[in-house]
Amino acid sequence: MASTTTNQNQNHRTPNDEGATENLMNNKSHRDDKGEGEEEFDVDKSTAAVVVPPDSGWAWVVMVASFFCCTVIDGIVFCSGLIQVSLIEEFQVSKGYVAFVSSLLSGCYLIAGPFVSALANRFGFRPVTIAGGLFAAACFAVSSYATSVEWLFITYGILGGIGFCMVYIPAVVIIGFYFEKWRALATGLAMCGSGVGTFVFAPLSSYLLENYGWRQTMLVQGGIIVSCAIFGMAFRPIQPITLAVTDGDNADAEQNKHKLNGHTNKVAPKTQFAANAFSKPLPEGRFAYSMPNSAHNTYMGQSPKHHYPTAAEVFKGANLERRLSGASGKSTEMKSLRKSQPTTPNGEAQQITFNLNKELSTVGENEEETENENLLTSGPKPEITQGRRHTVSGRRSQDLTKRSNVGSQETVHATVTRPMYRDDIFFSGSLTRIPQYQSQTSLAYHMSVTRLPTKQDELEERQKGCHLCPEAVRRTLSTMLDTSLLKSPSFMCLAFSGFLTMMGFFIPFTFLVPRAELAGMSAKSALGVVSGIGLVNTIARVLCGSISSFPSVKPLLLNNVAITAGGIATMFSGVVITPATQWTFAVLFGVCIACFSALRSIIAVEMIGLEKLTNAFGFLMLFQGLAATVGSPIAGVLFDMTGSYDVSFYFAGGLILLSAFLCYPLTCVSNWEKRRSEKRNQHLTRA
Repeated sequence: MASTTTNQNQNHRTPNDEGATENLMNNKSHRDDKGEGEEEFDVDKSTAAVVVPPDSGWAWVVMVASFFCCTVIDGIVFCSGLIQVSLIEEFQVSKGYVAFVSSLLSGCYLIAGPFVSALANRFGFRPVTIAGGLFAAACFAVSSYATSVEWLFITYGILGGIGFCMVYIPAVVIIGFYFEKWRALATGLAMCGSGVGTFVFAPLSSYLLENYGWRQTMLVQGGIIVSCAIFGMAFRPIQPITLAVTDGDNADAEQNKHKLNGHTNKVAPKTQFAANAFSKPLPEGRFAYSMPNSAHNTYMGQSPKHHYPTAAEVFKGANLERRLSGASGKSTEMKSLRKSQPTTPNGEAQQITFNLNKELSTVGENEEETENENLLTSGPKPEITQGRRHTVSGRRSQDLTKRSNVGSQETVHATVTRPMYRDDIFFSGSLTRIPQYQSQTSLAYHMSVTRLPTKQDELEERQKGCHLCPEAVRRTLSTMLDTSLLKSPSFMCLAFSGFLTMMGFFIPFTFLVPRAELAGMSAKSALGVVSGIGLVNTIARVLCGSISSFPSVKPLLLNNVAITAGGIATMFSGVVITPATQWTFAVLFGVCIACFSALRSIIAVEMIGLEKLTNAFGFLMLFQGLAATVGSPIAGVLFDMTGSYDVSFYFAGGLILLSAFLCYPLTCVSNWEKRRSEKRNQHLTRA
């Protein structure tokens, strides 16, 4: 909390600073003159672009495309262990060593998650997915000419995993960008591709390996991966809604400018806004508008002084209407807005601009407000205007044009929409589980979770040319890899639990078939069990997503029970190896991995809050990717040492079971952490 107090003092701006950053082109030189330690950013608080999910139409096409991407990627990853027998015969290596081929593939497509998220934030879902599909296909084609296992480590494992991540991350994240009311259902259906892929690729890979060999199998799989680039073309960007504080004519705009500069009561000064954003501690031990996306990692080129406000903070005085919790008017509200959206001559939708004539007010003025009420005050809905905008600072459109001559004139008014600037972008459950969503309108909610780009970010978007490390990339990395989250005991319990789960996650997929064949089962029956895990995973994901939508259901308890059952089933799956016992294991293990994947984001939000979800997923992907990389090779070494698969499955089941035990006290740890943080806040306010 000491760092929060420091940020509060550092975020005060002087009028000279504001005047120096008024011009977009002089902003960079001003920061350079102040020195590296004095760097500040500048957010244009007069306009904001907010993406509201359409929830219909093309959104379902996106969901189908995401489903097929997950089918191809997860299907190949989960069945990559089947290739090990052929590689051992050709290269004469141990099972523990060759296991790195498939484990690097499964690990790198998780480890690269934060970096691919940064690329998707800067360039968009569609370009990253297309590039990832083509890159991964090329890596598989090159791998088919491998002359050593080490060659496969690089081309198939590391590079192929990065390509898979470039497809997987956009395919998963874009669901939350397109769906609001049906987010849980759409995410569940799209993630069913993981189970369907396992069900399809297990027999397909076995058939190709048996009849054509591993080299031709990789070529065929590379051709299939190209289809992900085709599916990625469906991931087109969403036209945002533009919010702007406007006045009827230039005189009013100039009047507002003088009032702003004169620090009158009409419009709050920006310095006051920045200071008050940190002024109100909440009962949960967090500061209102503490800006969790602030960068705390100087190695990312971002300063701890950075403060990224949400659209709700900037337009707090807009007085949007609030509806009762669970009101069905959310979707109707946005449908009516989109129907009134103007179109261009070629039929494309123009940006919707809201005329917000209400005066701005600072954050945290009313001490009786709750956290959700702090976002927006009640009042009439904003009007939709199609006229010319004049910002609250009094800058005219021609001034913007002059300052934007570094880019094309057609993109002067182009808005910057960054998916990773949304706090809920990684949330895969029903939005009804989020208090902020229940307490306000649809538009108000999306404003409260959308953080604004800086002027430098907008400038880089308009400029032609390539930037080595643009702000959209640095800001995403600094958010997802913010090391301050590692100080949270509840998050570390959750992260270490996920690490242990993922260490044992891929071992059954890799060694179930050879163990069954060694015990006397036919190869066809053994492959059927692997496909059965995929089938059960498909069904369980839909059921788990539906059950978790009910407020009375405890996601953490459901997760703990499922993982406990999966760990026990894995440990004892080799006691008696028959088709009946293996199918019993397939059912329990399929439910286990379905609940683990579907409930992770919901549990994270309950433990650490929605505003920390992006940060949490950054580290979770790193931890789980590292665990997936080392899990199967360790199990392979255990087989090489003992000559039995039993120890490998005891190892996997024990890790999964231990991960469940770590999550049982997670609620108590989280509550203790919140009480401790609340006491610290009370001491700070008294001081």
